[in-house]
Amino acid sequence: MKIAIGSDHGGYALKELIYKHLVDQEYEVTDFGTHEEESCDYPVYAQKVAEAVAAGKYQRGILLCGTGIGISIAANKVPGIRCALVSDCYSARSTRQHNDSNVLALGGRVIGPELALELVKVWLETSFDGGRHQRRVDLITQLEATYGRQ
Repeated sequence: MKIAIGSDHGGYALKELIYKHLVDQEYEVTDFGTHEEESCDYPVYAQKVAEAVAAGKYQRGILLCGTGIGISIAANKVPGIRCALVSDCYSARSTRQHNDSNVLALGGRVIGPELALELVKVWLETSFDGGRHQRRVDLITQLEATYGRQ
């Protein structure tokens, strides 16, 4: 699986840990930045990762900022992206099963490294259930179209 990853300065340290872990697990991972802890703007990295996933160049994306909130909001502005901010395993599993989320957002200042790695594992290993959930994902896509974001 090809994974795009990115963060701002608030998620940088946790992104580095997750990146190394995923490479060690033999995932194909591209780091879209930031590459330092100097203050930067999370929408820049959200856009890079989200556009790469939406274009089909990567199957999944992972984004981090201080809380995960801002970067998830920015990513969800890209048509075709269903970015979910999670901080527990139930939500990580459910967002894949029910929402077919294609981008995961995490808060580098909110969750610790062990939990972050577990959330990534659960999220990457969980499949979309389809069925009635597909109908709901299709409704989300229709909402994007309604507001000119196809």
